[in-house]
Amino acid sequence: MPQYTLNTRRLLCPLPVIRTQDRVKQLQAGDVLEVVGTDPGIMQDIPAWCRINGHKVLETMSGGHEYTIVLEVGG
Repeated sequence: MPQYTLNTRRLLCPLPVIRTQDRVKQLQAGDVLEVVGTDPGIMQDIPAWCRINGHKVLETMSGGHEYTIVLEVGG
């Protein structure tokens, strides 16, 4: 299962979600995408987007001023 990283640092809502959506469209079901950002809103926005669109959140992390969400692309 390929893993990719998306840098959304210094972007504010709704751009991190839009960039995540655009990147997921380029991936295959089962691929893993790590989204890294500095907007704390992504910790709620991206998991909500995943639930609506059939993707699975594998992990969320925060440290310093960065937030990371690891998701698996759904089918």
